[in-house]
Amino acid sequence: MRQGYMLPLLWVTFFCITQVVDAQVEVGQEYPDWSAGYLDIHHISTGKGECVLAILPDGTTMMIDAGETGTDKRNFKPDGSRSSGEWISRYIHRMLRPLPEQRLDYILLTHFHDDHMGNVELSDKRSEKGDFILTGVTEVGELIPFGKIVDRDWPDYNYPKPLSDDPTVANYIRFVTWHVANSGTVAERFQVGSNQQFKLLKQPERYPGFVIRNIAANGQVWTGRHDNTRAHFPPLDQLAEEEYPGENACSAAIRISYGKFDYFNGGDLVHDYSPGTWRDIETPIGMATGNVDVCEVNHHAKDAMGAGFIQATQPRVFVIQGFALSHPDATALRNMLSRYIYTGDRDIFTTHLFDVNRVVLGERLVGQMKSTQGHIVIRVHPGGDSYHVLILDDTTESFIIKEVHGPYESN
Repeated sequence: MRQGYMLPLLWVTFFCITQVVDAQVEVGQEYPDWSAGYLDIHHISTGKGECVLAILPDGTTMMIDAGETGTDKRNFKPDGSRSSGEWISRYIHRMLRPLPEQRLDYILLTHFHDDHMGNVELSDKRSEKGDFILTGVTEVGELIPFGKIVDRDWPDYNYPKPLSDDPTVANYIRFVTWHVANSGTVAERFQVGSNQQFKLLKQPERYPGFVIRNIAANGQVWTGRHDNTRAHFPPLDQLAEEEYPGENACSAAIRISYGKFDYFNGGDLVHDYSPGTWRDIETPIGMATGNVDVCEVNHHAKDAMGAGFIQATQPRVFVIQGFALSHPDATALRNMLSRYIYTGDRDIFTTHLFDVNRVVLGERLVGQMKSTQGHIVIRVHPGGDSYHVLILDDTTESFIIKEVHGPYESN
């Protein structure tokens, strides 16, 4: 047999032997393997930042961010004995075990902050491959092969001003450059408006209702028509340097759609409590996105989740990747719970909530949250008509299901 036919044959065999996972998962059992037709979105709790692993319906794999921040090991999950890159890689290896390859097809870095990409000041590990330090994304990329990496500013890294002055960003650039030159990796700038940059790679013809739409980055926002975009930020030559948009506001945002189901992830988008001005990037992005079933909450629910964005997206489920005392802030949590903003039902989940937050926020607010500790997994059933929210134990690597919520009907 010619080599070119080997991979398709592997995937045909894989789909023939894969058994459909019983949707009736139960508390106390180990998380069941992904199976063809399901969309699994894992919000991995490390206590060090954000990381999302998505296994798409045909087995295509995607990681969004992999952060490493903080120094208080008491808050790290499962514990402080390993770096976040190691814990994330071990989690990913476990979840990819039903697939023919232990590989990430896509890595998306939403923006250049340590809680999303790593921090060279927190690591003394150097790559054996290239001249870069292993932390966050670079460590996961060292431990797990990957095919394409996308960020908001490749290859120039100069918007809104040169980024390579930051040691962690400079380290990341060396990481990407090495992999493009030596491992066959493709690097691309995030293409706002595109629905082709992240595609199903195994058997796309089986899932015509699946698409990932690039909504925004660097102040460019999809118009909702074809792949057209518009500029929300003013031209830089009209701003003083101290007025330039911040890193969070430049975050890349996507919408994952599977049949009726929609999921939003926008990194650390903020609105700066400036509705009606260009500094409120959340609201126009929300309007471009439209209603979603699940929203990964912007900026860990800090200085974000303004009324305009929430009213436009009206999520049934909010997922907060929380790891700091400011996650969530009271204003953002009130907005997410507000029936004045929209009247529909909503459930709020966070990967972690500190005890002091419970006191500061008060039981009236905290008591309305569905879950406050653990990995949060969205398991979308084949076809996208319904989904569950599963909470996994993050104190060990047992991957035991602590809570089962749903099924929810997709809108």
